[in-house]
Amino acid sequence: MLSLRGFGISFRGVRALDGISFDVPQGGVTAVIGPNGAGKTTLFNCISGIYRHEGEIDLDGSSIGHLPAHQRASAGIARTFQTPTLLDDEDVFANVLVGTQSWTTTGLTGVLFGTPGARREEREARDVAWHHLAAVGLASLADRPAGALAHADRRRVEIARALAARPRILMLDEPAAGLSAAESDELIALVREQGDATGMTSLLVEHDVALVMRTASWIAVLDAGKLLAVGEPQEIRENPAVIAAYLGADAEVAA
Repeated sequence: MLSLRGFGISFRGVRALDGISFDVPQGGVTAVIGPNGAGKTTLFNCISGIYRHEGEIDLDGSSIGHLPAHQRASAGIARTFQTPTLLDDEDVFANVLVGTQSWTTTGLTGVLFGTPGARREEREARDVAWHHLAAVGLASLADRPAGALAHADRRRVEIARALAARPRILMLDEPAAGLSAAESDELIALVREQGDATGMTSLLVEHDVALVMRTASWIAVLDAGKLLAVGEPQEIRENPAVIAAYLGADAEVAA
């Protein structure tokens, strides 16, 4: 589904990513793990087009490396961030509606205010936003300002907004941060459910190794900006280099 070849980027002469190459299979959940500073979020910023990068990136066989961030979003890449980035002064529904901008032709203004010729698209965008808001269990909070929400609910709003973009690839940057184990499992189950229903592929950065091992079907491991290993969970769990660099002696327990 997603193919990276020779991905690299430097900041003031320091290599943050160096020659990263791996494939993300169609469907399911692929995880990117590694120690702090390994380059995981930098990789996400490159894939989504926030950073200009070296190397090639193909989405379902089509090159998107030359596209800016908003065109990569229109091509089917959506993401969340380590800290949820919401329009705090707007209500929850408006925040989710923003996600539809990637596929609507009239833009958010047309959807919100119904400019001429936008009525059918406006209805569709609103239906999609309501659907995903209900899917994350927040329909009852649709009129509440996003800034008034608890952390777990803010995460749900951000995921609903990303899903409203109808992504082919959904990138989740530490979605379990600040959540309880039960909340994390519920959130990942929701994402998997959406993937099963739509064929969406999920790409996950997560520090909770146990969550990764029971969630992902494919794992890439970064260390100091380089690709250390890639494979199925069992392969990663037993890889000596991964154990030494990241998992540690209690890797078996974490699994």
